[in-house]
Amino acid sequence: MRQVGLNMMIAILWVLFQDEDAFRFPTFFFGYLIGLIVIYLLHKFFGQEFYPKKIWVSFKFLMIYLYQLFTSTFSIANYVLFRTNKMAPGLVRYETKLESDWAITFLTIMIIITPGSTIIRVNRDPNIFLIHAIDLTDKERKSLLKSIKQYEALILEVTK
Repeated sequence: MRQVGLNMMIAILWVLFQDEDAFRFPTFFFGYLIGLIVIYLLHKFFGQEFYPKKIWVSFKFLMIYLYQLFTSTFSIANYVLFRTNKMAPGLVRYETKLESDWAITFLTIMIIITPGSTIIRVNRDPNIFLIHAIDLTDKERKSLLKSIKQYEALILEVTK
């Protein structure tokens, strides 16, 4: 957060040093880019990772989640409309590597929001989720576990 504030301050100072009659966005943008370069050169002294990387990881996380939401929504619609008698609902256990409470809560929310699966129970001692899925054929089970692992990897990448 300090890096963002410093970058904004550099951009504002750049605008002020240009001594223009009015605020111009291109001048601010150029100052922001200069601030990015300065912060990139000095980010190791902050003891933090370069902040645009976290923004990129967050964007990547959002795109993967939206893709998963889109595909699972069509999958659920397909089950409801055409394969209601072929569904095989069931429970899946998943052990997570996440440690912090907020990361586990975030993963829980991501699983619940995705159509077709919900969390039944979270055991905090070994961090095991009990997940109910609308279809547990081998293909769908692998797909569900792959999605959860992808979410978990992205959460770990964001929290590094």
